[in-house]
Amino acid sequence: MQFFKVIPVLRTGLAILSGICLLAGSAQGQDLTEEQILQRFEAQREMYRATVQGQKTRGLDMIAVTPSGEPAQADAAAGEGTVVFGEFAPELQVNIAIRFAFDSASIAPDQRPALDKMCSAMRQSDVALFRIVGHTDAKGSDSYNETLSKLRAEEVRRWLVQDCGIAASRLEALGMGKRFLANPADPAAAENRRVEFQALS
Repeated sequence: MQFFKVIPVLRTGLAILSGICLLAGSAQGQDLTEEQILQRFEAQREMYRATVQGQKTRGLDMIAVTPSGEPAQADAAAGEGTVVFGEFAPELQVNIAIRFAFDSASIAPDQRPALDKMCSAMRQSDVALFRIVGHTDAKGSDSYNETLSKLRAEEVRRWLVQDCGIAASRLEALGMGKRFLANPADPAAAENRRVEFQALS
């Protein structure tokens, strides 16, 4: 199992989307309405598009996550095995605190309502590609957390394909382990254990 180090490749600057402030809410375990989820997905997609086109935006940092064995390169995004991860400002994130069985990627049965809401929002959206990102708290090793977070993201993807009917081609799964804590002040906090959804295109 490879585990990763993080290299910032683009720190975004000034404004895009004047309505961002209307999307406020906590980053973790959000109780967003379907309409709010759809608004955030649209904002995320516009930011990704602007960033790809070289525009400066506020609220999105593009970060190259590379296998730890590779040297840090200025053009990190071009390195083999590198993933470019978009870290959104908290008010733009779409996170749900899905509860899994201990040390497992199995989704607990009582998590269906949160997944049903995400399913409904995704069905309504015309986003072509979603990224499902698993995050953990800081307990355990890097390799353990990255493996577990990837397995959990893949399980959510499987549920969305098999139970919700979302096309597999619209979903990709990624595990970030403990690299992007929702609550850095308390690395072991429960809110760090979450699944994030991003609209890429």
